[in-house]
Amino acid sequence: MTPLMRRRVLFAAPFAVAGAAGMGAFAMLRRMPDGQFDPHAVDAPVLGRMVPDFALPALPPGPGFDAAALRAQPRPVLVNVFASWCVPCVEEAEALLALSTHLPVWGIAYKDPDAAATDFVRRTGDPYARLVADRDGLAAIDWGVSGVPESFWSPPAGASSGTRRAV
Repeated sequence: MTPLMRRRVLFAAPFAVAGAAGMGAFAMLRRMPDGQFDPHAVDAPVLGRMVPDFALPALPPGPGFDAAALRAQPRPVLVNVFASWCVPCVEEAEALLALSTHLPVWGIAYKDPDAAATDFVRRTGDPYARLVADRDGLAAIDWGVSGVPESFWSPPAGASSGTRRAV
């Protein structure tokens, strides 16, 4: 390939990529009115699955929890996965505080040093009735967490479905 031909190819490449992206966006927008494309239809394979088995260490000041404690609750529980380094988690904190007056909220600190997680809860307010540390992130994988913050609703003990749902 000659230097002149290489320049032309390099010059045209961004336009080709932008054109392909534009055609893809146009195709999606064209299919939306027919119901062939729903941008809100997110495939969430964790919905309807049982609460996974896990046992994580407690973070002070309250008690921790494990899968058995969660499954034994007589009322629904909101399980919130958060991290101190997560900007949306800071924004979500106020809503969780308000929600915690109506529904128990249990927290899982995702890939956080203990001191950073407890400092985050102290700074943003503490909506968590129970708090644990998922230091290596393996429990979050079992839960099906795709990113923080993410919350799951765990049904009360004896519920007919016994499954969790993403919130």
